[in-house]
Amino acid sequence: MSATKVVILNQYYVPDVASTGHLLHELAVELASLGFEVEVLTGRPSYGPPDTWQDCPLKEDSEGVKIRRLRVARFDKNNLFGRAFNYLTFVVPLVLSVLLRSRKDTVYLYTTNPPFLGVIGWFVSLFRRHHYVTLLHDAHPQLGIWVGTFKKGSMIERVWMYVNKLKYKRTREAIVLCSAAKELVANTYPIEREHIHVVPNWADGDDLHPISKSDSRIAQEHGLLDDFTLLYSGNIGLYYDFDTVLQAAELLKDEPFKLVLAGGGGKKDQVAKIVKERGLTNVLMLPYQPFEMLNEALNACDASLVTIAEGIEGISFPSKLYTSLAVGKAIVALSEDWSELRTIVEDNDCGIWSALGDAETLASKLRELIHDRERARAMGDRARGVFDQGYTRQACAAKYAEVLKLADPQYTKEETQARRERLAELLAKGAAVVSDEHPEREGAIS
Repeated sequence: MSATKVVILNQYYVPDVASTGHLLHELAVELASLGFEVEVLTGRPSYGPPDTWQDCPLKEDSEGVKIRRLRVARFDKNNLFGRAFNYLTFVVPLVLSVLLRSRKDTVYLYTTNPPFLGVIGWFVSLFRRHHYVTLLHDAHPQLGIWVGTFKKGSMIERVWMYVNKLKYKRTREAIVLCSAAKELVANTYPIEREHIHVVPNWADGDDLHPISKSDSRIAQEHGLLDDFTLLYSGNIGLYYDFDTVLQAAELLKDEPFKLVLAGGGGKKDQVAKIVKERGLTNVLMLPYQPFEMLNEALNACDASLVTIAEGIEGISFPSKLYTSLAVGKAIVALSEDWSELRTIVEDNDCGIWSALGDAETLASKLRELIHDRERARAMGDRARGVFDQGYTRQACAAKYAEVLKLADPQYTKEETQARRERLAELLAKGAAVVSDEHPEREGAIS
């Protein structure tokens, strides 16, 4: 049996600063190490500010992966017309390239960057034998409706939904990040449930690993060593809830507690205003930390905050969970009560969960950890155990490999069905409970 051939299509790829580009780079390298023939079709660096755009060859081989870059336009992506033109200069040559070079012995992996990328697979399949898998990072148009960019029932939403249905009608398999996303896809588009696979994102467990808070220069420089420190590091944006934790911080103003919010995003100015108006002296706001200091930054705490706003799970999922698990800190989860985030945290006893808007309960649970540091450390140890079991890039790449092989035309129907059954068992291990020694917890999801 020959090696499975895979082409990964995404607008961004390393050394671009987009997180999806880095995730797909790690995936491509891992697949190559598993014996796949991997090619990436992408654009030249264009995601971040111009000073991050590194010069890259249009064709190169790196770490066993063939990379081909298209000459995309690089207008300001914060401008709607600029972003649309960037998309256009990427998609048009991409369509022509795939249409002319599509091979029937190859599996094509379409991402959602840009959001409508997967429809290229449907279009090419009208003319060529084209085997493709779709990878859903963020669900559109649902995300646009949630944010308020356009309304449900609008022409944009109806056209986008129609295009998505075309994409899923011909896709061989689909990959989503969480169970809620699987329900969204299964209930909305023409694809059978057995062809939708939940494979989470991951973190690099070598670069990110547990160290003592006292060894973190970030903690030393900002006076975080003595107080119980809850850290949020990342995008302070629309998809996340900060009101609840800010209210809890206000309730904990007389406790040895600090809340650190490090990063930037659409809500940062609003959050900073609330902190100032309420006189929250136990809240510290920091900018994004340099990448080379990331491990020390993520370890500058006793617990790590992971939050997702109401109505967003399934449309998106917080990848911050995986970096928090990797550094072995107790997870403080804020979500809706049915959330998979809650399930992972409570079933593995690797942190605490509280409902969105319930600041008093959150403050009460945090107060318990403030006065029981050993319990928080034990939760952190279990968090790293959960990570090692199911959220390393090696573990997740192995699941991707099995899904991609399901779409490989060289396998017979019988071989594919047997592989599908093995994959179902493999995926079921993703968020398994690490230990059954913890006591039963009120409200835990079974």
